[in-house]
Amino acid sequence: MSTTNKWIVRLSFYIFLLYIYITVASHNRIYSFLLLNTFLGYIPIEIAMHINSQKKTPVLVVLTVLWFLFYPNAPYVITDLFHLAMLNPYNSSTGLMEFNLHLWLKFTNLVTSALGCSLMGFWSLEHVADTILIKFKLWSKTNKIFLVSTLIIFSSVGIYIGRFLRLHTAYLFIDPKEVVSELIQMWNPRMLVFIGFMTIIQLIFYFSFDITRSSLSNNQELLAQNNKQKEQ
Repeated sequence: MSTTNKWIVRLSFYIFLLYIYITVASHNRIYSFLLLNTFLGYIPIEIAMHINSQKKTPVLVVLTVLWFLFYPNAPYVITDLFHLAMLNPYNSSTGLMEFNLHLWLKFTNLVTSALGCSLMGFWSLEHVADTILIKFKLWSKTNKIFLVSTLIIFSSVGIYIGRFLRLHTAYLFIDPKEVVSELIQMWNPRMLVFIGFMTIIQLIFYFSFDITRSSLSNNQELLAQNNKQKEQ
């Protein structure tokens, strides 16, 4: 990602966070959780911007571990869409959806946070996977798919931990013994099914992202070839 694009991403998140703070969190409104969740979802994106294959191995390892610990916060924000159920946009007498701009503003806030964190989170996922494989000279399409899929499974576990155990990444540093204890006790069949659901959703997002990018790249190549033919 170019320096310009990095700053576009940063400023977009900063502006959105400031907007949520001023209009929602400072008034202690129902969707105040968006401020913390969006900030936590942004952290792995920022960390990924500092990860590249030119870093010395110890520095790269530290940054990658930090990214790995915070990454589940990015796709986690998708689960905030469940809070759309609190909007109740239907007219009680007609059963039809009402045209209420206040409700649509709340909808926009939730979806903006979910899409911004998850889509840029998937960029960070792919960027970190590519960097690791290139750094250790292991890059191949097969290895990349395996590594990305593995990271997605782990992030699904992280989503479960955040959503149902209510543990944030910071708790690993605040009270590691309690966190480890809860992690050991959390395994059960229902939890594994939930992890499967979250893994499927993330894989759909990732491969849709990958296919779209490949298609756009092919289109650009065709346009370049077409322009060369016109020049000749």
